[in-house]
Amino acid sequence: MTNNTSSSSADVAWSGMVPVHDTALAAADTGGAGVPVVYCNGQFATQGYWRRVIAELGTQQWRHITFDERARGRRSGRSKDYSFEAAVRDVDAVLAARGVERALVAGWSYGAFVAAHWASRNPERAIGAVLVDGAYPYDWLDEAMEERIRKLFRRMGWFTPLLRPTGLTPRMSAAEQAESNIELGRLSRERELGPVLDNISVATRFVVASGTSFGSKGDEQERIRTSLDGVTTRNPNITSVKVAANHGAILKKEFVTIADSVRDIADQAQARL
Repeated sequence: MTNNTSSSSADVAWSGMVPVHDTALAAADTGGAGVPVVYCNGQFATQGYWRRVIAELGTQQWRHITFDERARGRRSGRSKDYSFEAAVRDVDAVLAARGVERALVAGWSYGAFVAAHWASRNPERAIGAVLVDGAYPYDWLDEAMEERIRKLFRRMGWFTPLLRPTGLTPRMSAAEQAESNIELGRLSRERELGPVLDNISVATRFVVASGTSFGSKGDEQERIRTSLDGVTTRNPNITSVKVAANHGAILKKEFVTIADSVRDIADQAQARL
């Protein structure tokens, strides 16, 4: 598979800032002629979370493009717009800045939603998609859950600002973080996300975690993951693999499976050409 990029941007590794609307995003590009992979982070995570997957894949056959979303990490700027639609647009902005027309998109958690929407909307530009424990169409949000989310972020509000200089927490207020999480709950509803997944026409692999995640209770996460059964039944382009690690540890403990999924999806895309 060839890399559809301009030679000036593809030849060498690069890191810097990508201007987007009212802010700028910290981004990195390993360069080279390999298959471009753009990585979408967890909701308040950073591009560094992908380092094990990237190391496992190497740079001989792959070109890795990572970035920190608005107000995430140490350098990405604050913005007036932390909406999900802005997050999807930012994928396009980063790819355009690096001269990449087509890419395989990988996303974890919140980033899986971003990757799923981007792949669904861009069938001619998406080489394929790898969705890591996210983008499950399940109606988990109600009024009680909204209040639970707001209370959780208010409770964390006293110490998260202390960690902002390290890049471990976003430069967003507790209310902004809560509203972002609530918006994701609305986007998770089957009537919202189901059609997005059904519309994906490129090879796509879900890497499904086990157990709980931060903020979940009991078997909530496992019940949410069962919604994937209907997705894979309806759309033959989508497959899944289950792993033992939980949601928070999956990129650390299951990086080999995730890297293998990237390879498999790229191979499937090549076979379709």
